[in-house]
Amino acid sequence: MRIGLLGGSFNPPHEGHALITRLVLRRLALDRVWWLVTPGNPLKSLTELATLRSRMEAARRLDVGPRVVLTDIEAQIDSRFTYDTLLWLKRRAPRVHFVWIMGADNLRQFHLWRRWRAIANLVPIVVVDRPGSTLRAISSPAGAALARFRVPERDAAHLAGMQPPALVFLHGPRSRLSSTALRAESRMDETRAPPTVAHQGLV
Repeated sequence: MRIGLLGGSFNPPHEGHALITRLVLRRLALDRVWWLVTPGNPLKSLTELATLRSRMEAARRLDVGPRVVLTDIEAQIDSRFTYDTLLWLKRRAPRVHFVWIMGADNLRQFHLWRRWRAIANLVPIVVVDRPGSTLRAISSPAGAALARFRVPERDAAHLAGMQPPALVFLHGPRSRLSSTALRAESRMDETRAPPTVAHQGLV
């Protein structure tokens, strides 16, 4: 099996996540993509984080296709860090070829992740281009450090079977949607909502 792993808060999940998923399924010739809906990102504030259950339910409502599996495995194994999750998965499924999926915006801050170099040594990585992040991702500390392991995009279909570290920068249809922007828009909608008028009953 060749399985892509797309981790994140999915707070909320949106069509941009689905677009990335469809792209990597096709270009990397994967059998499945697992959405790892995390209990909470250690690099982000938890103040606006919806419950894990509500984020899972919202993800199920998206039309992502039959080859996408939604899982809260990190909550089940009490893992807060990607390295620990990957190590757990590889030990229990040693014959599965896992690929870590991230957007170019995440590559920009990858050097802040716990044991990011060890993550790159565990599984191949596919970086999906995001609007406004291409050059900053490539020139970021992690992007520069992993440059010598970069595989030509034309070989993306072979990435899952490659010995890590191996990285492909994938281009394709791009979405400007982001969970952060959607949450901000939701807050604005709540602010603009008309005040509730109390019903006055007749005596």
